[in-house]
Amino acid sequence: MESLLIKTLKGEKTERPPIWFMRQAGRILPNYMKLKESYSFHELMNDKKLASKVTLLPIQDLSVDAAILFSDILVIPHAMGLNVEFQKTGPIFKNPLDMESKSQDLEFDPSKLNYIYNNIKQVKIDKDNNIPLIGFCGGPLTVFLFMFKSEGSKDHMKKAIRFLYENRSESIKILEKITESSIDYVENQCKSGIDVFQLFETYCGSIPYELYTDLILPFSKRILNAAKENNCPTIFFPKDYGNGISKIEEGTCDFVSIDWHSSISHARDILNNKIGIQGNMDPRIFYEDYNVIENYLNSLVDFGSQNHNWIFNLGHGFLPDIDYKKVQFVVEWVKNKDWKR
Repeated sequence: MESLLIKTLKGEKTERPPIWFMRQAGRILPNYMKLKESYSFHELMNDKKLASKVTLLPIQDLSVDAAILFSDILVIPHAMGLNVEFQKTGPIFKNPLDMESKSQDLEFDPSKLNYIYNNIKQVKIDKDNNIPLIGFCGGPLTVFLFMFKSEGSKDHMKKAIRFLYENRSESIKILEKITESSIDYVENQCKSGIDVFQLFETYCGSIPYELYTDLILPFSKRILNAAKENNCPTIFFPKDYGNGISKIEEGTCDFVSIDWHSSISHARDILNNKIGIQGNMDPRIFYEDYNVIENYLNSLVDFGSQNHNWIFNLGHGFLPDIDYKKVQFVVEWVKNKDWKR
């Protein structure tokens, strides 16, 4: 039986919106916290059975409609020669880019990503057939900005954006290498068995949307197209793109995921009507009591009844101190509600 998520991505009418969450694999789940007591993030990601277990925990603990691969967007710069280290305070690079960096300093080694393809294959063995697996990678701008992050650095974003403006031609060469590496990565994820691909452009809003549209969006389109050419449905998440989502043309992706800064109805109005929409619950609503959460959910029923091409999700990922029981409540509510379709 084909899953609700795949049907929705194909434009088929369903009885309710499918539901999954960004950053659902880990972070808020007690069973994940138990694993973290024994294994580091690196160990969990590099052992195929552990990575599969974490990937599938949200299916067991939250009953969501899809699994997203347990991995990280920084595997691409790592494969390009930057040594990433996952610390408790977050990832850093031992040899980050700096204001003197050149594109020729970066050399992509595709073999450094083979363990991820093995993880995907293990998830396919372990999961139920009706649960789709979402693969992903970071958007070109987001990856570029992260590549300037060093240990103790607090201004890497400022430095990276300055580099983008001051060294435009060199930045384009680096973005080209990121894109080519990402395309290879996406193609191999598809060949390994992912069912859906999402491009996370988390820092889209760090530059003016006109600049993103002119300079970066063509790179993003190429990465998304690599999945489409492998018959893999695509979701594009350009966080904080604002009215820029109106610039996303039909054929760029199947769905656009939006953040909470725009109302979902406004986003639907300005987004190309051939493109579906995903989002956009503010994860901070989980700090509210159950009545407030339910009132928010009820406010979405009219939208959900009129828009079959909608996937329920967050406007960004879970915050680490969210009560997972409230997430369980939301999943159960979405699944049991009469969406008047």
